[in-house]
Amino acid sequence: MCGIVGAAGRHENPRDALGVQCGTLRHRGPDASGEWRSPDCRVALGHRRLSIIDLTEGGAQPMQNGAGGLSVVLNGELYN
Repeated sequence: MCGIVGAAGRHENPRDALGVQCGTLRHRGPDASGEWRSPDCRVALGHRRLSIIDLTEGGAQPMQNGAGGLSVVLNGELYN
């Protein structure tokens, strides 16, 4: 099972806070990790990945739409 973390609101150093959160979930997803922050640093998303079925980089998270305006982290599959 993967690990998902996030933060909302203004943080003094969101990079450090998100890194610590992701680090505590390393056992949930030892295969990869990813982080995303909004330009104003008011929202931050992190993900630890456990690759079992999809071993490609196509499952790397956080995922963004083509324009980069939407981001999401999830534990599961996206279809269609």
